[in-house]
Amino acid sequence: MHDLVIRGGTVVDGSGGAPFQADMAIDGGLITAVGQIPSPGREEIDAAGKIVIPGFVDIHTHYDGQATWDAEMAPSSWHGVTTVVMGNCGVGFAPAAPERHQWLIGLMEGVEDIPGTALAEGMTWNWESFPEYMTALEKLPRTIDVGCHVPHGAVRAYVMGERGARNDAPTEAEIAEMSRIVEEGLRAGALGFSTSRTVIHKSIDGELVPGTTATAEELIGIGRAMARVGHGVFEMASDLNPEWNEFGWMERLSKETGLPVTFAMLQSPLKAMHWIEQMRSTAHANDNGANVVAQISLRGTGILMNWRGTVHPFRLRPSWQAIADLPWPEQYARLSDPAFKAQLLAEDNLPPPHPDIAPLLMIVTGGWGMQFKLGTVPNYEPMPEESIAAVAAAQGRSPQEIAYDMLMADEGNGFVYLPLLNYADGNLDFVRDLLLNRDDIVISLSDGGAHCGTICDAASPTFLLQHWVRDRARGTIPLELAVRRQCRDTALLYGLNDRGLLRPGYLADLNVIDLDALTLEKPYLAWDLPAGGRRLLQKARGYVATVKSGEVTFRGGELQPARPGKVIRGPRAEPMAIAAE
Repeated sequence: MHDLVIRGGTVVDGSGGAPFQADMAIDGGLITAVGQIPSPGREEIDAAGKIVIPGFVDIHTHYDGQATWDAEMAPSSWHGVTTVVMGNCGVGFAPAAPERHQWLIGLMEGVEDIPGTALAEGMTWNWESFPEYMTALEKLPRTIDVGCHVPHGAVRAYVMGERGARNDAPTEAEIAEMSRIVEEGLRAGALGFSTSRTVIHKSIDGELVPGTTATAEELIGIGRAMARVGHGVFEMASDLNPEWNEFGWMERLSKETGLPVTFAMLQSPLKAMHWIEQMRSTAHANDNGANVVAQISLRGTGILMNWRGTVHPFRLRPSWQAIADLPWPEQYARLSDPAFKAQLLAEDNLPPPHPDIAPLLMIVTGGWGMQFKLGTVPNYEPMPEESIAAVAAAQGRSPQEIAYDMLMADEGNGFVYLPLLNYADGNLDFVRDLLLNRDDIVISLSDGGAHCGTICDAASPTFLLQHWVRDRARGTIPLELAVRRQCRDTALLYGLNDRGLLRPGYLADLNVIDLDALTLEKPYLAWDLPAGGRRLLQKARGYVATVKSGEVTFRGGELQPARPGKVIRGPRAEPMAIAAE
C-alpha cells in the first residue's frame, strides 16, 4: 500500500514534454511510480479531469522575516508554491550584529515595504551569523521549503559598520572579510549571494541599500566566494546605469567562477536600458562563455493603489496629508464628503520627500494614461482605451475625479492598478516572446512576502496558468512549457535537481489543479501580521490539492495540518531512479 496515490490525472511532468494520463504513487516523501498504479494508497486523490503538475519553485521572494514565525507562508503557499528562495535584492537579516537589529528592520521596511513593527514583533533574533540564521529557520516546520541568499546589505554593514551602511568604499581587507562571510554562508547551505544597485531601494530613513554603488572590484571579490565553495547564484537588482558597466562585470564574474549571475530584467521608465538592449547584452555575455540569466516577471509589475495602501494618486495632496494619520472610519467619512473631495481635487501636489524618486511619484500621482481600474475580476493586461485618461476623455471628466471614484468603490476599498514595469506598448507581448523563444531567461520577481502595501505578485504562478495558458486573447503559452518554466527551470538555476519533475525518485512536490476553474480573486488588504501589520493578499480558486514532500498541505484552498517544509542547505543532487511497481 502506498502512502498516497493520485488517480487518473493529466500529468504535466515539468520536462516540457506533452501531457499524458497517469496515476502517481508517493512513498516516504518521494514519487515512486508514474503510470497505472494497481495498489491502493492509504490516502488517494481523484484527479480525473484535472492536471497534475510539479510544485512551483519561486526564486525571488522576501520571506526572510516571515519565515521565522509563520508556518503557512502565505500568500505564496496559496498558489501552489512548494519551494521559495529568499534574501533577494541585497536585503535580509543575517549576519546581524546585536546593535544592528533595528537598522536591518528599517532597511527591509524601506526597500520591501514590509511593516517594521511586524518584523520587530515577529522575529526573535536568536542568531548573529548567517549559519546561525539558517539553524534558527530550521526550528519552525512550515508548508514549503525555503532557500536563502546571503544579502550584501547585511554583510557590508556587519563588516564595515556605519561606513558600509552609507556606501563608503571598502578596503581590500574588508572585501576579503565580506567574501569570507559569504563563503561561510554558502558552506552552511546558502544558495547564493544578492545585491541591490537601484536608487529606488532605500531604507526607511531614505538611505541607499549598502552596496548600491559598489565597484566591480568589490562585487567580483565577494562573488569569488562562490567559486571557492563550488556553488551559488549571484542575484542582482539594478538600474543598469551605463557608467557601471553592469554586463561587463557580470560576464567577468560568471566566467571566472563558472556559476550563474542573474539580474532583474524589466522594461521600466526608470531604467537606463530598454529591455531589448538588456537581452542583447545578456546574449552577448553568454556568447562569450558566461552564464548570465535574465529574471522576468509574468505580468506588468503593478502598484495596487488604495486609500489604505502605501501609495495612491493623492498622497502628496495637502488635504490627504491632513487626514493621513486618522483612523480609517474618520478618513472614510472625510473622503465621502463632497466638499472634501472638491477641495482635494483642486490642490497641487506637495514636493516629494526624496528628489531621486520624483519621476516615480509623478507617474503615481499623475500618470493617468498608465493607470487602470482593478475590478472584482482583476485584469492584469488592460487595453490602453481602459486607462483612466481614456475613460476620463470619453466621459468628459477629469482623470483625477475618475481615479478618486475608483478608490471610493466598495466602501473605500477600490483599487487603481498601475502596471509600472513590463507593460510595454499597452500589452505584455514581449513577455510572451521571451517565454517562447529564450532560454537565457527564468520566471521570477514575484516578490512574495514583500511590498505589503503596494504589490501582490506572489500569485504569479496562478496567473501563469490562468492568463498565459488558458485565457489570453493575444496568444497563449503551451501548458507544458509554462509548467517547465515555473518548476524545472527555476529549480535548475539554483541547483535544486531533486524537484520540478514528476518522475520516480523526485520529491513529491505537486499540485492537482482544475484548470477550467482556476481563478484569481480580487486582492485585499489584511492586518494579520504581528503587531497588526498590514499586507496585500490574493487567493485563488481551482487548486484541488497541493502536496509537499508527499503530504497534503492544502486541499481545496484550505490549509491542512501537515508542515513538511524544510530549510534547503545547498544544491540538491539529481535523484536516483526508482523502479516503477
